Amino acid sequence: MSITTTAAVLRDPEAAYSIEEVTLADLGPTEVLVRLAGVGFCHTDVVARGMASYVLPAILGHEGAGTVEAVGADVDRVSVGDPVIMSFASCGACAQCAAAKPSYCALFTPLNMAARNLDGSATATDSEGGEIANRWFGQSSFAGRAVIDQRGLVLVPAGTDLTKVGPLGCGIQTGAGTVLRAMNVQPGQSIVVFGAGAVGLAAVMAARIAGASDIVAVDLHQSRLDLALELGATRTVLGSDRRLVDRITDDGAGLDFALDTTGVGSVMEAAIESVGPGGSVVLVAASEAALEFHPTQLTGKSLSYVLEGGADPQELIPYLLEQWREGRFPFDRLIATYPFRDIDQAEADARSGAAIKPVLVF
Repeated sequence: MSITTTAAVLRDPEAAYSIEEVTLADLGPTEVLVRLAGVGFCHTDVVARGMASYVLPAILGHEGAGTVEAVGADVDRVSVGDPVIMSFASCGACAQCAAAKPSYCALFTPLNMAARNLDGSATATDSEGGEIANRWFGQSSFAGRAVIDQRGLVLVPAGTDLTKVGPLGCGIQTGAGTVLRAMNVQPGQSIVVFGAGAVGLAAVMAARIAGASDIVAVDLHQSRLDLALELGATRTVLGSDRRLVDRITDDGAGLDFALDTTGVGSVMEAAIESVGPGGSVVLVAASEAALEFHPTQLTGKSLSYVLEGGADPQELIPYLLEQWREGRFPFDRLIATYPFRDIDQAEADARSGAAIKPVLVF
């Protein structure tokens, strides 16, 4: 069948999105066509502008939610009409996938960051027949309809507001998953979160769910720190404070965990200094910044970089939805909605910080 849809196509890394009619290739055996209801705008979608040499022209977007409209011949996980959240791509065959750790799939980078099939092909064309990459994080959901392998879909309960839950597929999953799965924060432990954006605030909410006794949020904007307190932080520190690490540790021995969501070199260094022996530092930001430190700064500490919260979306997303329904994980307070055609404004607000988590609705 011929699949056509309206999509936001990025053709030039310095230009606005182009709203175009595109044609999608027929579904493969395990592929699913999803009609989008909402899609989050993630920082990684901005990062793609710096990858123009091999990604563009492309349909970006990787926090989609919608309804299954058609399925390939071998699809057995979902059916037409099912409400779903779209998450990242994984191969399903490597050792990490077999161990329910798809965020560390052996093919994670080519499957998610190349925006094309593994053979380099694209499966979308514009009105003149030109190729458009449409496998960004396996979904390219800045479009009215998107094609994704069934492995990337998470079924959600009927009646779920699909205009809100898309960010659970990446950004919110990254923050919450890092705390609940990668770190496995336990009751009574302490954590500092650098950056009170969508990822950082998801981490703050997750730390409260985990029962952390000391939850410190750090940001440059007082308004975000005020929100962090409402969402579960027990203390806040302005990132511009000259005694930043002392304020975080309260002149003490250091915290159990530090999470950096900023990707700023000096902030990552502060994260290392904020934990004590036996503590763990986790980095999650998509950034080109380098990290330099003396090995002794890691004495008795661990340092790691985590993808997608180190989580399995099939397990974590339903858990977060349950917590949301029970009022314990109000991630929707971070959302600002925009009509799909206002994607450029949504991006501008994401860049400036005017919106914590923009979501495009169809």
